[in-house]
Amino acid sequence: MAQQPEVTRRTYPAGVPCWVDTRQPDVEAAMHFYGGVFGWQFNDTAPAGGGRYVIATLNGQEAAAIMGPGPGVAAWNTYVSVDEADAAVRHLLFAGATLKSAPADAGWGGVQAVLADPEGVEFRIWQARERSGAQAVNGPGGWNFSDLHTTDTEAAAAFYTKAFGWQFDSLGFGTMIRRPGYGDHLEATVDPNIRVRQSGALVPRGFEDAVAWLASAAPGGQPQWHVTFTVADRDRTAKDAERLGAVLLGQDDTEWTRTVLIRDPGGAVFTASQFTPPSG
Repeated sequence: MAQQPEVTRRTYPAGVPCWVDTRQPDVEAAMHFYGGVFGWQFNDTAPAGGGRYVIATLNGQEAAAIMGPGPGVAAWNTYVSVDEADAAVRHLLFAGATLKSAPADAGWGGVQAVLADPEGVEFRIWQARERSGAQAVNGPGGWNFSDLHTTDTEAAAAFYTKAFGWQFDSLGFGTMIRRPGYGDHLEATVDPNIRVRQSGALVPRGFEDAVAWLASAAPGGQPQWHVTFTVADRDRTAKDAERLGAVLLGQDDTEWTRTVLIRDPGGAVFTASQFTPPSG
């Protein structure tokens, strides 16, 4: 039997969003939904503190996780990589964050903590051990990116600049969040052709360092970290999601994407995005 080539694992430098998971009232129902929409398969783990933590995989690569059951409204969570959780918490508190859950051991995977920014938007940090972060990214069924919906973009930019060293670039159609040096890391590890691929005139300068997007929260909307997944066909995904019990909250077509905003059967909201770049 021919030996399979070794796959380079994706790693995440400090300050780069690295993982997403969702707390659900019914883990089995959520597995049924997301398996049907994204083609995920699932592996149970046994986190400290009880409950279930189910890793979703896509073509054998870790994509996201579902946890529960638990109180409160179902939602998707975004994790940011840090070198050392305790030191990161001290730094984040000094920058203006609020600690909601102290660093906790997640077994061989790593260490996590839950915080909120000055506006009250919850985010999580992750000190990796064996689980470095999402491996199935940017392809159909994989995590594409997270974006920050805020009612005060200037205050948010000021906080996250202090918190993680991020830079914020206004591009007219949106504000790109960059972690300087991330493109160098990708080029040296999993994506040696990143700069060649992104050298076109339509690609924003510094896009290789992009880690998220900043947007104004909709009037009456809840400030939050919002999660987007890549799909091959927006319309097919919308039909599958609705058939499996989701509610479609809206669709949008731009020069680059076709998206649908979905509330899953448990109540968590996410975006599915089909990449449709301009031709020529």
